[in-house]
Amino acid sequence: MGFSYEPWLVALSLAVAFLGSYVGLHMARGIDAMQGMRRRAAIAMSAVSLALGIWTMHFVGMLAVRLTVAIDFLVLPTLASFLVCVLVVGCAVFAVGAGPATARRLTLAALFMGGGIVTMHYLGMQALHASAGMAHDPVFVIAAVAIGVAASGLALWLGFGNGVHRSMVGSAALLAIGISAMHYTAMAGMTLAGHDMPMAQGVPALTPGLLAIVVSVVAFVVCGLFLLTLVPEPEPAAIETESRDEPARGPAAVVTLDPSAKTADPPTLPIERHGTRGTLAAAELIAVQAQSHYTQLFDGRDNWFCPLSISEVEGLLDPAIFARIHRSHIVNLDHVATVRRQGDAGLVTMATAVAYQAPVARARRQWLKQRLEERGAGRLPRAG
Repeated sequence: MGFSYEPWLVALSLAVAFLGSYVGLHMARGIDAMQGMRRRAAIAMSAVSLALGIWTMHFVGMLAVRLTVAIDFLVLPTLASFLVCVLVVGCAVFAVGAGPATARRLTLAALFMGGGIVTMHYLGMQALHASAGMAHDPVFVIAAVAIGVAASGLALWLGFGNGVHRSMVGSAALLAIGISAMHYTAMAGMTLAGHDMPMAQGVPALTPGLLAIVVSVVAFVVCGLFLLTLVPEPEPAAIETESRDEPARGPAAVVTLDPSAKTADPPTLPIERHGTRGTLAAAELIAVQAQSHYTQLFDGRDNWFCPLSISEVEGLLDPAIFARIHRSHIVNLDHVATVRRQGDAGLVTMATAVAYQAPVARARRQWLKQRLEERGAGRLPRAG
């Protein structure tokens, strides 16, 4: 039995796949530096977001099919396909986020994620067996598996790999395209035959288009709620104003911006990793990245979880050495290697043993170059 697709539902399935991929991959960043409930919550939300994007894409993609026979979805296989996808994709998230992004770790994560995508699809197709008979061409099955694993590997490499400009948008777009390509490749190798059963009278409660919209809205809402946890706190100006009007208190009391002061102790930052807590001296700090209400500190080789917000960290650092180049990034000016244009904004590359890059806000790019020149940064390569 041949079939065609409803174009707007195909586009909707791709959009949901992108949103779920973006939120899930973004939440997987920094998992290795988290501890306790924060780490478990991040893994769970990342796995659910990715699985929801994958499952919704397949479900909406099936609703986009135009058939000459009535199709019903069995509840148990449909739910089982989602739960299995959450479990397998969760293993991929843990594999890629539990430590340095080595080739072995990325390969293992790609196998888990690609396997989760393929397993979810073919398990979900069992939900149609009550209303239609189907067969799968082995060549297309192999092609679908290859696409799922390859797309997962490329997306994870682009989002987490060392020595590459990490892009969550590009990674999510690549994964969304891979999920969709896997689905429609598998569908191209499927033959469908309707059973000789009398058609039920009456109109279904929900048309395929309306059902697709309902499922997609639920996916958008859930991913949107998870996405809110990634929004950094917009408090720098308020905290700076408050610090001028009120006396310093707590850990910030030992920090002074007065060059003549000689009694202040060098600031240190609290860090956690793999159940171990300690401190990181500001002199060893290379970059700071905001992660919702906490931060990730980079010391040139490793990332460390810090329970302080980026504004709290900024208040402890010497502004003559550290610069807030983006609302989510602070860098050590003494370790900046290059500054170059990227679109309307900029990109900083740090001179460290492990490759590290950070975005520069459009309004801060020229300001940053001037700051580097003032610190004798004529050694820097020319940048656009």
